[in-house]
Amino acid sequence: MSELEEKPKDRETPDAQENAAPGLAERAKQAAEILVGKTTPEERKRAFVILFMCLLAVGMGQTLVFAVLPPITRKLGMGEFETTMIYSLSALLWVMTSAFWGRRSDVMGRKPVILIGLLGFAVSTTLFAFAVLFGLWGMVPLAFLFPLLMGTRAIFGTFGSGTMPAAQAYVADRTTRAERASGVAGIGAAFGIGTVVGPGVAAAFSEIHILAPFFAVAVLAFLSALMIWFLLPERTAPKSSVAEKRAGVKLNLMSPNVLPWVVVGVLLSLCQSTTMQLAAFYFMDVLHLEAEAATQAISIGLLVMALSTIMAQIGLIQRFNLSVQFLLRWGAVTMILASAMLVIANSLGVLVIGMGLAGLAFGLLRPGLQAGGSLSVSPKEQGAIAGIIGSTAATGHVIHPFVGIPLYHWHHFAPFIMCGVLMVIILGFAVFHPLMKDLDQRADDFEDEEEGIGYH
Repeated sequence: MSELEEKPKDRETPDAQENAAPGLAERAKQAAEILVGKTTPEERKRAFVILFMCLLAVGMGQTLVFAVLPPITRKLGMGEFETTMIYSLSALLWVMTSAFWGRRSDVMGRKPVILIGLLGFAVSTTLFAFAVLFGLWGMVPLAFLFPLLMGTRAIFGTFGSGTMPAAQAYVADRTTRAERASGVAGIGAAFGIGTVVGPGVAAAFSEIHILAPFFAVAVLAFLSALMIWFLLPERTAPKSSVAEKRAGVKLNLMSPNVLPWVVVGVLLSLCQSTTMQLAAFYFMDVLHLEAEAATQAISIGLLVMALSTIMAQIGLIQRFNLSVQFLLRWGAVTMILASAMLVIANSLGVLVIGMGLAGLAFGLLRPGLQAGGSLSVSPKEQGAIAGIIGSTAATGHVIHPFVGIPLYHWHHFAPFIMCGVLMVIILGFAVFHPLMKDLDQRADDFEDEEEGIGYH
């Protein structure tokens, strides 16, 4: 943050830029305006920690159902298709609304949209838990329970999708190009870790009660919303023109600096959703386990997957300032290896190794995608690109029931062969696409040419 701390006046006060030697009184006035109306470096650090915790909770909420629902739905008489459809409606709404919330954050401000997303997530998770509880008690017939579960998750897909793009744009507003990759990757790491940790936490907490993880995460979401309301600083509106305030910045999906990231995002999402949603079923079928024993086995695999993701996103990316190219290339190679391990798996040990490699791969790929998209657009387009990248994160959950499930019914390891093929395509993009080759430098090699960053 040193660059931000050294040059706030040059960035925020046009008068100082026009006059090379302003008077002492004018300098004092400018400094006072910065202290009163803008966030300090210390406040930014605190804000980023708060956002990390909030996105960790949202990520957990998106995927914790993957470990808990398969055993429950099999007891209730639902198959793989019905189970994945519960995820898919929420994911479809996430795809449809994420870009909208990203643009709205350019107009309303980042903080209000983050709050909307957190509250929508908390309410959805609470209602979903009660719906499952009533179903287990036999108070709700299966014919009504299925649409009820889809409806409660739909709240999450509609409103919860706002938190991630608004938070990513909040960080992009307050970082230079040199800091952007690590800053955006850090925020993306929180959501990514949450999505991987969620099923593992659910499997562990289910030992207390099958619905304990839902209520715990819902409480965490409400507490996160309170922290955002009281502790997250946002004292100035986002920089935008009058026209942008009416509609928000819109990006063309077919634009040369956007389309490659959309393609990579969709392919990555399909591979990740296939791995996450089929993990519990795959463990049960490969190891020939009943529902109760499967919960224990899958919890081990998901825990290793979560630890691998944490190591990638906290240990490697933040420590070594890895380039976007490195993240994409080595993330794809690692997932190819993970897919091969899962295909040949015939024991718990091999399955766990495959899940660990998959967690490492996703831990590299997701931040690389988010940071690359952010670096490819201008400062005023940060909310829009964050929304687009956020929408691609859910596309896999929409596509998976119509691609992954038929492949799984054809042969249990076929979806993981598909994941390997998708990773080969992503690797090809990372190596050969001109836009991604231009991001081969490390983040701190970029010259910072943006004005007004870091003091909102």
